[in-house]
Amino acid sequence: MLAAAEPLDSEPVALEHALGRVLAEDAVSAGEIPPFDSSAMDGYAVVSGPAAELPVVDESRAGHPATRALRPGEAMGISTGAQVPEGADAVVPVERVEVLDGTVTVPESLAGAHVRRAGEDVRAGLVVIRTGSPIGPAEVAVLAALGRAEVRCGRRPRVALLVTGDELVEPGRPLGPGQIRDSNLYSMAAQAERAGAATALREVVPDDPELTRSALRRALEDADVVCVSGGVSVGPHDHVKAALAALGVEEIFWKVALKPGKPTWFGRRGSTLVFGLPGNPVSAMVTFHLFVRPALRRLAGADAGDTRSLAVLDVPVAREAQRDQVVRCRLRAAEDGWHVEPTKEQGSHVLTSMLDAGAFATIPAGDGRVEAGEHVDVEILF
Repeated sequence: MLAAAEPLDSEPVALEHALGRVLAEDAVSAGEIPPFDSSAMDGYAVVSGPAAELPVVDESRAGHPATRALRPGEAMGISTGAQVPEGADAVVPVERVEVLDGTVTVPESLAGAHVRRAGEDVRAGLVVIRTGSPIGPAEVAVLAALGRAEVRCGRRPRVALLVTGDELVEPGRPLGPGQIRDSNLYSMAAQAERAGAATALREVVPDDPELTRSALRRALEDADVVCVSGGVSVGPHDHVKAALAALGVEEIFWKVALKPGKPTWFGRRGSTLVFGLPGNPVSAMVTFHLFVRPALRRLAGADAGDTRSLAVLDVPVAREAQRDQVVRCRLRAAEDGWHVEPTKEQGSHVLTSMLDAGAFATIPAGDGRVEAGEHVDVEILF
């Protein structure tokens, strides 16, 4: 699936809108940070040496440097972050001096004391943030410090979201006989947004062959990824696979040895990726995270495996004979790393098992059980 997901083109993004995007170019420092020697304390700039009584000849404030160089035998008042005047090589904190009638008595000082050197954080020409890095609050701050009002980012993948089923009712509407409220369209949209994608289409599709084909045709027209929940199994009212074939979508795989998620389908038409996910609410959320999210992250230019880790299982979990099992787990940090345990009963219809889930733990197929204390692969849920 990842082999079919080629990163999209990039676009310029104003820094104030870059949070959550993926950097598509190396961020290189054009200058040094900080750009000048500055004071780490409020106090007095001096020439380092023994204790002395010195005349105060000027002041360097943040944004307002001293008007002349400092000579030996003199002192200048200085504030935190202010430029250290030429000639000075130390700062004496204000709480360590005595001030009287325009003079200051300072103790012995060492060269470099309380001075932040130019370039101490970043040297000119340094690659500070590399291509493919997700932009979080720290990245925004550093990019601002580098003077970048605009950065190139991977384009956000456009996702078309469809759910199928005659039984589905929008939240807020009364239920009729045999009907249930749709949650999959909302969960997939939320997961897509959290993965950095933009929703191009959201639609509930009845169990009708022509309506299914028409909806999928619209979805394929203007999306990088089409994600449809339900209708990919083999029942008489499952029309998605036939509709995709009629629309020229190549099937790459159908069915995975995974619980929940067995009927998952994946294909492509040109550069457009198409995912058919199960209709059960938990199955849809699990397979979206395991399959669709990595594709979206790769399309945006980011690391597709950024949520993978290991954790210690705190309670025994029975294995499934033929399929790997994805268990919704609470996540906690301990001295020896991550620990996980199931949230509650794990049926694919038990949507509330997703509540408090900080990770999906993979229990390998086989006989017996995975014992408490063993390490398991996990997907951290951000």
